[in-house]
Amino acid sequence: MGSLDSFEAGIVTVDVKTAKNLLHSGYAFLDVRTVEEFKEGHVANEKIVNIPYQFNSPDGRVKNDQFLEEVSAVFKKDDRLVVGCRSGVRSLLAIEDLRNDGFEHLTDLGGGHLAWLAYGFPVAKPKVKTTDPKSVDLQADEL
Repeated sequence: MGSLDSFEAGIVTVDVKTAKNLLHSGYAFLDVRTVEEFKEGHVANEKIVNIPYQFNSPDGRVKNDQFLEEVSAVFKKDDRLVVGCRSGVRSLLAIEDLRNDGFEHLTDLGGGHLAWLAYGFPVAKPKVKTTDPKSVDLQADEL
């Protein structure tokens, strides 16, 4: 399928080629970037949800205190998820919290969205119908 970049602290991090294969095999994609980052473009996948792990504030980024509750409202603990952010740091933090909350099948997108872009993989931009970032229509830039 592809190579694993790391297996640190029980977290499996895969390269973008492997992540793309996982998504094509039925995994959902959990994008933990900010809503603003998500609107700029995201992984083109049918099963994608944006739930920010952190929010921008005047004092910098602050943790989304509702993160676990929001993820649990969308996904079951045994769903298979690829988790990604911009470069791979927030996704590792998010996975650690999700694992501690009982989520079982979590895979980190190594290098994040930047690595996805570097490989030229399909990107989509949402047309937001509501203020809810989880309620979007996808418009693929390339498929």
